[in-house]
Formats: sequence, C-alpha cells, structure tokens
Amino acid sequence: MELPPLVVQTAGSLVAILALAGLAWWMRLGGSPLLDSDHAVQRAAGEVEDGFTPVAIARDATGRAALARDEAGRIMVIKRHGNRFAGRVLGSGAQARLWRDRGEAALEVDPGEARFGKVFLDSPDAETWADAINRVSRTGDA
Repeated sequence: MELPPLVVQTAGSLVAILALAGLAWWMRLGGSPLLDSDHAVQRAAGEVEDGFTPVAIARDATGRAALARDEAGRIMVIKRHGNRFAGRVLGSGAQARLWRDRGEAALEVDPGEARFGKVFLDSPDAETWADAINRVSRTGDA
C-alpha cells in the first residue's frame, strides 16, 4: 500500500512540529513571566520606559500586573502581554476604581487608552494607589 505524498508530507511536518515543541519545553523556553518581586517590576518598568526608576511598587497577588511610582510622582501601570510586559505612564485620562468584596479591596486601573485596556490588581494597598492615580488624573484638568 502506497501512501499519497501529501499524507507523508503532513505526517513529517507534524512530527517536526512535535519535536520542536518538545525541545522548547525541555529547554524551558517561553513560559509565563510574572511580576513576583520588586526587582521584576523594576526591570519591567525600565524596559517600558528607559530611565523609569520606581521608588514605590504595588504588585498584584498573582504577579500579572503592577504599579510603580518614580521620584517625580509619575505612576506606571504594567501588565503581562503574552510572554512579555507592557506598561503605560498614567496621564490625565487615567482613572482608578476600587472593587470591594468581603472587606478586601481590589483595584481597576483604566489608563485612558482603549487599546491598552483596563488592568486589575489585587493589592493590599489598593485604596492608597487609587487615590494617587485619581490625583494624577485631576492634575491634568485645568
């Protein structure tokens, strides 16, 4: 029984794909980076904007998002985007909203940029950060 060339080619491609996926898994490539330490947040903030040096940091409990404030009072929101991080320095269009559940407060940050989207953080100091973000928003209004 002779197999059609297209079946052989498809099977060969499938074997090659599985071999490459196995090699990537074995080498621990890819994965899902987390903002699980202050150092990780500092590194991500520096990648988003060169020279941004956080003096205050709030990390999400899951490590998927963070807030960072620099000496000038600028606040950056950082979130995971694929296997990298994306961030924005918040401006006058930014808003923060608190969500309360059983006494715990979570923070929703809207950087005012629809393409970036909203970021949710489960952080113990959510109220403090919400106030700071909303102050940034008000300073742009004149």
